[in-house]
Amino acid sequence: MDASLPLSLASSSLPAVLPEGSAFPWLSLIVLLPATAALVMPLLPGDGSDPRLPRTVALGVLGVDFALILWVFALHFDGGLSELQLVERVSWVPALGLEWSLAADGLSAPLVVLSGLVTLLSVAASWNIRLKTRLYFGLLLVQATAQSLVFLSQDFLLFFLAWELELVPVYLLIAIWGGKQRQYAATKFILYTATASLLILISGLALALSGDTFTLNLSELAARSPGGTFGLLCYLGFLVGFGVKLPMFPLHTWLPDAHGEANAPVSMLLAGVLLKMGGYALLRFNVQMLPDVHLRLAPALIVLGIINIIYGALNAFAQDNVKRRIACSSVSHMGFVLLGIGAIDALGMSGAMLQMISHGLIAAAMFFVTGVFYERTETLSIPNMGGLAKVLPITFAFFLASSLASLALPGMSGFISEITVFLGVTSYEGFTVGFRVIAVVLAAIGLVLTPVYLLSLCRRVFFGPRIPALAVVGDMKPRELVIGLTLLVPTLVIGFWPRVAINLYEASANGLAAELASHGAVAMGRLAALG
Repeated sequence: MDASLPLSLASSSLPAVLPEGSAFPWLSLIVLLPATAALVMPLLPGDGSDPRLPRTVALGVLGVDFALILWVFALHFDGGLSELQLVERVSWVPALGLEWSLAADGLSAPLVVLSGLVTLLSVAASWNIRLKTRLYFGLLLVQATAQSLVFLSQDFLLFFLAWELELVPVYLLIAIWGGKQRQYAATKFILYTATASLLILISGLALALSGDTFTLNLSELAARSPGGTFGLLCYLGFLVGFGVKLPMFPLHTWLPDAHGEANAPVSMLLAGVLLKMGGYALLRFNVQMLPDVHLRLAPALIVLGIINIIYGALNAFAQDNVKRRIACSSVSHMGFVLLGIGAIDALGMSGAMLQMISHGLIAAAMFFVTGVFYERTETLSIPNMGGLAKVLPITFAFFLASSLASLALPGMSGFISEITVFLGVTSYEGFTVGFRVIAVVLAAIGLVLTPVYLLSLCRRVFFGPRIPALAVVGDMKPRELVIGLTLLVPTLVIGFWPRVAINLYEASANGLAAELASHGAVAMGRLAALG
């Protein structure tokens, strides 16, 4: 079977079971390799016997998996095509219409790469875990499988199962290895996300039942493009369901608590990968499947994005916990994703994708470095830290660099992603000039506030009054240096050469924007005919 297939062929002409001699199922291997290793984890000696072995196995398996991701997308994926590629479709539970259906396009490929990298580095950052190590690293392996499956699934029920699967490891990782309020934070996380999942399931099944035939295939669901009241209700169900994970105001309140109590490696996964699932799902479901409704509600998404940007930035000022301040910063920065999705045109979609990639790297770096000085100071309270720049100069340099990337310093990925979103909003002629000007001016407030709360954080933690008890802590070790550089170097590369990332998703973003434009033209034609 060809590595790339037209969308129509992927959705309708594939047999229920792949014939023998077809292309090797690379995506299945990427998805299932970590889960297979997780099944072996309970058999390993660990915890009291040898806590290092589970960590080594998890690091090795995820290293191989990430190398496989890079190899497959470098040799078997063509970023110049907007169609689904590497298609795998096997009937799994015929009675339910459930298929093991995987494929990649420009919307999913870069996020699979991001997921593989951040998960690998989160394991490397978990070097000092001593409690229940087999369970801990086994959960990270299951999480890796669930994340890849979310981005690669082309069957709604399979997508939903993966969406639910990733909730379990995160809940346990927070509840067992979190801080003093870990039970509260984990319970709040699962209540928010599980309730949102119910809306996702109802909306997806409603779409599957809406046509002449029942189907769970995402491509076939996208071909239906329902509008009217039914389409609006499905859109709102998806928007709330995926908005919790993004997170979108006012559905975001679980995030600061989860970050505040989770350990640094889990926070890397939360900020680097899980939030991106919400943005990806909005593009895949709300935009691709319900384009007519999206055209009507796009201005509302822009308003919600602006609220996210400003509210998240203002809320960050009120936080005296380092991780909670960074978490509020994530709420603000994910507002640019909503802004890009609402911009409708190709530039806006491209900016939303680039912002997800950029923020995934930057936020993971910030939480990692925060974990580095937490291991040394045993506190995240900003008033209880000060003068760390003298005793932790390398740690300070990494935290400052990631903060500069987050505040969109030119030459770093945050700048190119946010400026692309702004250009997308201003260039879409479907909005009035006044709306575009007001939207850009209000969103720019976030750009002004971000340097204030991040640089003030750096000043208070690293240049405040010195705390005598923190005068003898040690600086970053070689392992930590490698992790930090692996996250920060790509932000510089993308900042100076954004084509490295854009080439992966540009064709798909352009195709999605063209599809929206065609639906908009049809709608205008109908209005003209009625007039």
